[in-house]
This record gives sequence, C-alpha cells and structure tokens, in this order.
Amino acid sequence: MEQKKHQKHTKLPLRENDNFAPNEIAILGTKCSIIADFVQKIAENLQKKAKIAYLDASHSDTISEPLFDTFTAHHSGNLNVVLSEHLNKNNDKIRFSDYDLLFINGNHYKGAKQILILDNEKETSVLKRLDQLDRVQFIVKLNDDSNFFDFLIEKYPTVKNLKCYSINDIEAISKHIYNLVQEKIAPVQGLVLAGGKSSRMGKDKTQLEYYGKSQLDHTVELLEKNLLKTFVSVAVDQTSEKYDYIQDRFVDLGAFGAVCSAFQYDPNKAWFVLAADLPFVNNDLIQLLLKRRNPTKVATAVKGKSKEFVEPLIAIYEPKAYPKLLSYLAQGYSCPRKVLINSDVEIVEVDDELIRNINTPEEYQQVLKELK
Repeated sequence: MEQKKHQKHTKLPLRENDNFAPNEIAILGTKCSIIADFVQKIAENLQKKAKIAYLDASHSDTISEPLFDTFTAHHSGNLNVVLSEHLNKNNDKIRFSDYDLLFINGNHYKGAKQILILDNEKETSVLKRLDQLDRVQFIVKLNDDSNFFDFLIEKYPTVKNLKCYSINDIEAISKHIYNLVQEKIAPVQGLVLAGGKSSRMGKDKTQLEYYGKSQLDHTVELLEKNLLKTFVSVAVDQTSEKYDYIQDRFVDLGAFGAVCSAFQYDPNKAWFVLAADLPFVNNDLIQLLLKRRNPTKVATAVKGKSKEFVEPLIAIYEPKAYPKLLSYLAQGYSCPRKVLINSDVEIVEVDDELIRNINTPEEYQQVLKELK
C-alpha cells in the first residue's frame, strides 16, 4: 500500500511575483548613472499613473553599516529611511508588494524582465550579463550609431525584431512601460458578504426580499451582471449549494476576516466586496465603482457625500491590500474601515441613500414601503 506523503505546512496559493516584486523590469547595458537618469525621467512621466520604486546598489567604498535604523520625516510628507539589513527575496516581496512597478539596476541585480540599452562602450558588460537577457521587452539606443553585438544576436536571434527606441524618446518609452504595467493589473472578482449573524434583524438578512427574490440572489446578480465571477463569503461552518463560496479562514473577524479569506483563496485577484444588506445599491453604482477603479491604490471605495469615512463593504480591494490588512491584524485591529482610512484609497462619492444598510425589522418594513 502506497503511503501518503506527509505535508508539514498547509499549501496556500502564492502571490504571483517576479524576483523582488509583483512586477519588475531591470535596465542594463550602459553606465549606472545613465540608468538612474533614465529611470528618473520615466518615473516623472508615470508618477500619476503607477506607483514606482527603484532598486539600485551603492558604489561607495566608505559607507559603513548603520548601528540602528533611522527614519527622518519631513513636514512635506517625505520619509527618508536607512535600514541596517540585507536584501532578502522573501522579505523584499513584502516590501515591494505595494508597488505597480519596480525598476532594477540590471548592472547589479537580475530582473525577471529587462530593457536593454545599447551602448557601444559597454560590450564587455553586456557579454558578462548575457544570460540575464532572457525576457527583453524592448531596446533603447544610447546613440544613433549604437549597434547590436554579434554575440547578442547569436544567442538571441529575435532580439533585432524587438521595438527599438532612442533614449531621448521618453514619451514613447513611457507609454510602452505603462502598457507593461497595465498587463499586470489583477482581474476583479466579486465577493458577497453573507456570513453575518444578523442578530439585530432576528433573521438572516441575506434571505430578506426587496425585489421578489432573496437579497443574496439580488446582490450576486448585480455583480455577475457586470461579468464578475462572484463568490459568496460564508461562516466557517456554512456552505452554499447555489453559489461558489469561500468559508471564513479568519474566524470571528467579521467582514475583515471575509476579505482576508478571499485573498487567501486567491491573492492574485482584486476583490469587489459587497455586503448583502444594501438594498439601494444598484447596477449604476456597481458600474461607477468599476469605471473609477484605480489599481495603483490599495482600494477603490464608496463614500456617502455627507459621511466622514469611506464604506469598506462597497469597495474594490487590490492585491496590495492583503499584506496591509494582515499588518493591521498583527497590531490587533480587525476593522477594514480603519485600514482604508489610513491607506492610499481612491474615493468615489455617492448619495448617502444609495449605501443605506438595513439592520432591524423596523428598517426593513420602512424600506419595503419606500420601494412600493
């Protein structure tokens, strides 16, 4: 009889990452100073479209390891950080999880994707890193007379077919890089919250009827009508015969646990989270939120025009929200609104009436009268 292989740790879906970050491009083929200047110009063009970071190496021989980490804050909002630690690919994937694109100085570190700058004076440097050029996205010529090296064409014959730019063509290069960012935007899936206790209502709120069907059915249909594969979030001891469902893995944490459970189920999707006790949410509101979605932010969330804070249960949470949620949980916070209030969030203001939630029998009867 064949013995079942022992698995020590629970096998979870992994976040899709490159070497250091979810999306990275190494730039190599020329001097480090030219690479740094190139990154600066591209970042200036894309600063409102994508959150960008740059990984480089110091060339100083005199720098010494700091005795302690320093955090220097400026009143403008800038925070300069000096850490006493080494690169670690597992920790770096957490550090860079908040960025839409990580530029890498390819003279020092290998990137999963590359941009090759052709510089006739750096033939030896390119030869040394030839094996790193396995996913070149496009070519940049440093000068008009910059040439493809023979050994480069020999190893990668199709490299000459790639799009080629002049290094001064910053606008076109920026558009190309932005398209690469767009390709990595996570698809959106729906998550209908249906695992609450409905203690104030005295009965399951998801089974109340406002439109001739259960509110659960109505809410799922709203998301599916907009072509979102939709799951129902249920308590740890619940299932659903009618819908695909995700059971709570973070028990007794309410909506916070439901969102974290969805990300544990699939950390590579954005989740359109919608509570099932919002009878005035309509298709126009769903479409508005999808249209205004900003993947560079942690989330895109609705806020009532007269409300002070965003509504965390009508929101699109991006994959970068997951580590942030877990970091708040580690501090003892399980309020999704607190996370959104203190994060970079795209806010969509709507009339307060659209986002009224119904919690008591009296409120339910009142809504029925209004709908008639």
